[in-house]
Amino acid sequence: MLVSTKSEQTQTSSTVAEPISGAPSASSEHVVNQSVAANARQNSNPVSADTPIKMTAGNVDLFYGPKQALKKVNAAFPEKTITALIGPSGCGKSTFLRCLNRMNDLIEGCKITGDVQLDGENIYARGVDVVQLRQRVGMVFQKPNPFPMSIWDNIAYGPRLRGIRQKNALNEIVEDSLQNAALWNEVKDDLKKSALGLSGGQQQRLCIARALATKPEVVLMDEPCSALDPISTLKIEELMRELRSQYTIVIVTHNMQQAARCSDQTAFFLLGELVEMDSSSKMFTDPSDKRTEDYITGRFG
Repeated sequence: MLVSTKSEQTQTSSTVAEPISGAPSASSEHVVNQSVAANARQNSNPVSADTPIKMTAGNVDLFYGPKQALKKVNAAFPEKTITALIGPSGCGKSTFLRCLNRMNDLIEGCKITGDVQLDGENIYARGVDVVQLRQRVGMVFQKPNPFPMSIWDNIAYGPRLRGIRQKNALNEIVEDSLQNAALWNEVKDDLKKSALGLSGGQQQRLCIARALATKPEVVLMDEPCSALDPISTLKIEELMRELRSQYTIVIVTHNMQQAARCSDQTAFFLLGELVEMDSSSKMFTDPSDKRTEDYITGRFG
């Protein structure tokens, strides 16, 4: 299978950051390990072997022109779980995330080989409706990007595209989506006000609500907390844990503590390769690959 795209190219680096100067002492590494491991043991839910698999990736290679950004990536995402993708900047984790709902189609010169399946169906097969796919696999970006319109119109935008026109039905969707995003009580009296007037944390929860309004089955989040303050970050993390009972969530994060607090399984990327993927409790206490251990203890990244 080969997919070529047609729009503007986005620059992507596949290099690993240099090791940080002044490598941590054995005692500081121990603190990092203990802190992250404690979060992983406390918050990660073990994924049962009987849990249905929602999405899979098989031997996925991705090229930006002649440059290879992903190399034979194989991964499985169980239903109603949170998977964290971690790794140094430029390692391919965000590129891989965009493969899961074909956002890389928008990058000129991008070629993908391999297989990505949603409920057993290849999302790159001929005839797949990409708009419908992105309704089933929603995405929340790194920086909040509310539309320059009212809070109500932001949430109703997707359902309207799907042909829903009845005001009562739209009102119900708006309320349910904002409730699910833990934002309803903060904005229920200001639904006609511009979404651009919300705080950064509120804008990000609005974007999550907007993604939920199309009734997705999978929610992708690309560093959703990187631009937020600690209080807003904790609200988003709490929200993710609540949404896990309804959605399959895949999140890219640079924050080891966040991955340990929120995810059920973790995947470590390096130089475009998926080095290791396992339960978060195991990844942060007893990783199988030395490169994984070096990264999560701060020896590089």
